[in-house]
Amino acid sequence: MDTIEIELAYALPTGYFLKKWQVEAGTTVQAAILQSGILQQYTEIDLRENKVGVFSRPVKLTDSLNHGDRIEIYRPLLADPKEIRRKRAAQQTQEQKEKAEQEKAQKRQNATLETEKEQAND
Repeated sequence: MDTIEIELAYALPTGYFLKKWQVEAGTTVQAAILQSGILQQYTEIDLRENKVGVFSRPVKLTDSLNHGDRIEIYRPLLADPKEIRRKRAAQQTQEQKEKAEQEKAQKRQNATLETEKEQAND
């Protein structure tokens, strides 16, 4: 049977796993992952939970691979990007309010000092 060359990539916060090897044509994504040995090396990977793709395109574990494919195992997000943006926007709004209040207080203080100067000159 013919063989095809594939790669497997798994990114970590401090590095990455990358393996290139040959498998039989018609090999599924799941079979290739199992053959790679990555599941023994990185026990946190759970194929029931972790999404997989080929060149950033989501695939099923039962999909067949083609010559040159790079399987990617994706780690779960640590935080929801939408929630992060919401929190950042709320923080910026709060900071803007505080800055506006500080500016108002400074204007009041300056007006008070100006009034006191005028009264002292009279």
